[in-house]
Amino acid sequence: MNFRAANEKYLLPASQILMVLGIVALCQPWSLNLHSYGVTIILIGLIGFNITSKIAPEQSEETGAATQEGARQ
Repeated sequence: MNFRAANEKYLLPASQILMVLGIVALCQPWSLNLHSYGVTIILIGLIGFNITSKIAPEQSEETGAATQEGARQ
């Protein structure tokens, strides 16, 4: 598994989940420490999402070959 596949499978969903957990931490009434770090958790997830969403997904060779063959006809 290369970096692009790992990014698409693990890092991108992890940053999205981190943003959601930051919102939950910000809205929960039980822990003041969790509430005080809620915005920081959201920002870390947002920065991670911005970085990982810019990495292009892996393209298969079959897709490129079929596209080139279709353009010749």
